[in-house]
Amino acid sequence: MVSQDEMDTFLKSEFPQTQCTVESLGVMSATVRHPVGFNELRPGGTVSGPVLMTVADVALYVAILGEIGLVALTVTTSLTINFLRKPASDKDIIAVCTLLKVGKTLAVGEVSLYSEGNTDPVAHVVGTYAIPPKRVA
Repeated sequence: MVSQDEMDTFLKSEFPQTQCTVESLGVMSATVRHPVGFNELRPGGTVSGPVLMTVADVALYVAILGEIGLVALTVTTSLTINFLRKPASDKDIIAVCTLLKVGKTLAVGEVSLYSEGNTDPVAHVVGTYAIPPKRVA
């Protein structure tokens, strides 16, 4: 299993554009945080859907790589989101991911998204990732 320090180093090196930070990395799970600022808001003062989808996608990526190792070319093949309630415009988004299955070629997980400090989820996401085949030298 990948440590949180190894994951932080990997994300800074391979995915420096993400604003998400890893809060925790566990067995078949991960929690990430995304700070919400003016650029993440849509008209009406709510966090935009693409931002919520991004945070969920990063949480899935982190949880999966935590299980399989730092395989950078593991990619999203499916992402379904249900928006449940309006996120707070002045609170970070917290994504809590649980992996449901990690196979040889696919991994499936679910993510609940929250506004920091609120126990009611703002969105629920299910995603599938393709895991590239191991190369034999």
